[in-house]
Amino acid sequence: MNQDSKRGGGIRLALIGAIGASLMTVAGVGAFAGLNATASASNSVDAGTLKLTSTNKGAGFSQAVSNLAPGDTVNRYVTLTNGGTLSAKSFSLRITSTGTATLITNGTAPATNKAITVTVNSCTGTWTAATGVCSGTTNTEIAAAPLSTFGTAQSFANTTTLASLADLPLQIQIKLPDQDETTVDGVVPAVTVQGGSVDLDYLFFEAQRTVATTNS
Repeated sequence: MNQDSKRGGGIRLALIGAIGASLMTVAGVGAFAGLNATASASNSVDAGTLKLTSTNKGAGFSQAVSNLAPGDTVNRYVTLTNGGTLSAKSFSLRITSTGTATLITNGTAPATNKAITVTVNSCTGTWTAATGVCSGTTNTEIAAAPLSTFGTAQSFANTTTLASLADLPLQIQIKLPDQDETTVDGVVPAVTVQGGSVDLDYLFFEAQRTVATTNS
């Protein structure tokens, strides 16, 4: 075989090798190929809101309570509104009291003074502030307790839920319990409720409704 034939054979072998490598490359790509598909959709998600406001019914909290005598009760009317988009539950009230100690905390012997008490009642209808009449059913939410008790939030007993945008009409009873004191020659007892005063800051609480799982 002459040199040209050898060279021609070498070229043919090189071409065959190159084609074989190309086929292997194509085969390799094809081995990893597959089918693909996509689908698209859209949705929107909004978070709810929880809002609590209070408004006076009649004088409400805007008018001071003055000149109480032992045994007196003064009723004030306020309406709580759940103004958010979520229903609410777990209502409670905390009162911060500052002022004369004998009007905040009951005394212990020998000082037996009785501090101011607060009672919270709700009405399934509406309160008439001028008469104290509830057009529906009256429920005791918080029984009478000294102001000192309200240093910790006190839970409502009957109102378990309140729908979005619903109202909760309340009667707040403020009472100086009946008690005996003797003033001698114009001098009041050393421990007395007479002439005392307190400032009250009311803070109402609500919590969001019970969490829910919805299927649709």
